[in-house]
Amino acid sequence: MLSSKQAVLVVVDVQGKLAQIMHEKEALFENLVRLVKGAQVLGVPVIWMEQNPTKLGPTVPELAAAMPAGLAPIPKMSFGCCGEPRFMEKLASIGRRQVLLCGIEAHICVYQTALDLLSAGYETHVLADCVSSRVPRNRDISLMRMQAEGAKLATAEMVLYELLETAENPKFKELLQVIK
Repeated sequence: MLSSKQAVLVVVDVQGKLAQIMHEKEALFENLVRLVKGAQVLGVPVIWMEQNPTKLGPTVPELAAAMPAGLAPIPKMSFGCCGEPRFMEKLASIGRRQVLLCGIEAHICVYQTALDLLSAGYETHVLADCVSSRVPRNRDISLMRMQAEGAKLATAEMVLYELLETAENPKFKELLQVIK
């Protein structure tokens, strides 16, 4: 089971023009915003990554606006987040072993990050409704491959309710406002 005391959310490269050409981008952006807001309600830390932001541009405004106050993205040049030392330092400093992974593109940066995290011993959960690629087949094959390599597949709402655990949780009503 996921635990709000052991989970960390990693948001990968939802930026600029690239984000605008993702398959089903509207649903992707809505799910990502809901997930980031839900993580904050439940006290789950967020790590925010951007691939080569000088070339690809910043994170899409609606997602950037949902990020925790004071949080800044970590820029990277490697496709996988684990190739960026600042990411690994931040992940280690948080000290949590359950990684909730979302972003774009599913078959490149998310995929390589998932494999690296699994290799490093992290319990890796890929949120299928919070990842995308330009071509749906690339997304689908990458999800199958990540699962075959040991990642667990889930959805944003599934994970948020799992982290909540019970309707008696004092955060239940606040989380419902985010999910609706």
